[in-house]
This record gives sequence, structure tokens and C-alpha cells, in this order.
Amino acid sequence: MKHNQTPSTGPTQRQLRVGEQLRHVITDTLARGHFHDEFLISNAGLVSISEVRVSPDMKHATAYATMIGGQDTEAALASLNTNADIFQKEIGRQVRMKFTPRLKFVEDTLYDSAAKIDALLHSLPKPADNDDADNE
Repeated sequence: MKHNQTPSTGPTQRQLRVGEQLRHVITDTLARGHFHDEFLISNAGLVSISEVRVSPDMKHATAYATMIGGQDTEAALASLNTNADIFQKEIGRQVRMKFTPRLKFVEDTLYDSAAKIDALLHSLPKPADNDDADNE
């Protein structure tokens, strides 16, 4: 690892910047909708790409995707991964990099996790108001 980077320090600024560039290219490609895949032709507008994480060597990228409304996520991921070459070609055309990263689409579970945490927090008992303690 370069610059005394330990695995626990997280992504570098360059990884974050490239990931965001890739996310924009993927989102724009979805919006244009030039696919041969029936599922993507019909549902590209419902696919949300929340984040793209790039490996330290910039040769691999993981795109976190979900379907707006939550249905058909598995079908969307299958179509996205089947058509990853289309996105990779667009990335190669639009982003100047030594290598075009191999794309892999996975389900974004961040919203589900956040909803579970929120539900847990709301289910906690409320502390009793202690007005007597404040008056002393």
C-alpha cells in the first residue's frame, strides 16, 4: 500500500473521486436507455445507483444499486451484471483512466439497514421526565 495507508483508513481521495465519476457515467447510461435487455429497457428509470466503490488498484469497481420501490431488485442486478460491458464501454469513453475497471453490481442494503436502526431507536422506551430533579 502506498503512503503508509493501512486497510482500516478507508478509500483514498482518488478512489472516492473516481467512484463518483463512475456513478455519474452509469447513471447517465441508464438514463439514455440504449440497451438490448428487455428488463433494463422497461425499468432503467427505476434503478438507483447510490455509490460506486473502486479498488485501490482501480481495476475493479462495485456499484451499489437498488430498485426504487424495492421490487425486482434481483432481476435488476442480474440485468445490470449481464450488461456490465455496456457501462464499461461508456466509462472507457468518458473517463480518462489507464484501465477501465471491471464493474460488478450488488444490492444496496444501506436503506434497509438505516430503516431497521431507525425502527429500533423508535422502539426504545422513552426516559421518564424527572421534573423533581431539575427543581433542586
